[in-house]
Amino acid sequence: MVNKKDKAQQPPKKRLFVALMGFTCFLVVGIIYLSWWIPTKGLANIHPDLPRLIGMIFGILSGVALLGTLLLVLTTAFGKDILFTKFMRGVVIKFLLPLIELLGRLFGLSKDTIRQSFVAMNNSLVASQRLKIKPDRILILLPHCLQLAACEIKVTGEIDKCLRCGRCDIMGLADLAQKYSVDISVATGGTLARKVIVEKRPKLVLAVACERDLTSGIKDCYPLPVIGVLNDRPFGPCFNTKVDVEKIDEALRSVLVNS
Repeated sequence: MVNKKDKAQQPPKKRLFVALMGFTCFLVVGIIYLSWWIPTKGLANIHPDLPRLIGMIFGILSGVALLGTLLLVLTTAFGKDILFTKFMRGVVIKFLLPLIELLGRLFGLSKDTIRQSFVAMNNSLVASQRLKIKPDRILILLPHCLQLAACEIKVTGEIDKCLRCGRCDIMGLADLAQKYSVDISVATGGTLARKVIVEKRPKLVLAVACERDLTSGIKDCYPLPVIGVLNDRPFGPCFNTKVDVEKIDEALRSVLVNS
């Protein structure tokens, strides 16, 4: 039975994540301020200068939070590496994403909606680094559900086994990898995907997966840059999924040396 929600896969919008990130930043600043203001009188009893000193420390923390958010917004808006993009991507992945997912639940937003926006934001930050990488240091990582379930040839770990029948997107992706001389692998899950990455040691991963797997993969791979492409699920999750091969081609050309 076709899942209508998965069938109508919409391009992810990074502005939702940016908006939630900004709100989270102001919320954190507010908590920092309250953490200083509430015990101020008690601190003054210990030493009259203590409230001022603690206030300066909290003020610096608030300034760092606001500046970091501003840098992320500007980097995303202009698509250029302004300052500390690699570090700021780590802050988003390790710290902001869990807070934003929690905040999203309070606003009634689904995890998948937030994760779609996070993937778009991550891709924007990776693109802003203007990376140019040799073909042999790029890895295309695919989920096994892209292969037609009825196919008698299983290409997990050995995509060259593909008979090029054209009944699923594996043919187009295998041809694309051959065209650009990049590594390509099909994994059955996160454990195998991590093993492939450790073995091949790429400088960049171009991954196709659902929202949940892409988000966890980006987190697990940091600081290794990952460009995420969401798959389409016309028959529901993890079964005969599809991907726009043109999107993979475009992503490859954006990071390949001399392309």
